[in-house]
Amino acid sequence: MLRRLRDDQRGEATEAVLVTPVLLFLVMLVFQFGLWYHAEHVAQAAAQEGVRTARLEGGSADDGQRRAADFLARAGAKIVGDPVVSVTRNDETAVVDIRGQSVAVVPGWRIPIRARSESPVERYRP
Repeated sequence: MLRRLRDDQRGEATEAVLVTPVLLFLVMLVFQFGLWYHAEHVAQAAAQEGVRTARLEGGSADDGQRRAADFLARAGAKIVGDPVVSVTRNDETAVVDIRGQSVAVVPGWRIPIRARSESPVERYRP
């Protein structure tokens, strides 16, 4: 009887050895997606902050770039990796474009992040 119980459980250890790494990888993918999603929203908020500053009457592209970079440094320093902030402003519109990468939970997999915000420039029209 003992021999039969031992023989019935023979494949269980092999199953656990094969299934555990797959489950851990799936958990890591869930965390990776969550961090990417959060980083996208932080970058979008930084782009919106930058465009709000750049679009003001008397504002400039440099003001918007500085504001967006400051926001990223405070809110997303460890979430958004290698951020690049570019701001353009003409007489009609202000545009902030942010590019970066999410932090890697899965080794070697850094998902690109892109956020863009555009708004008309404030000006007095008599």
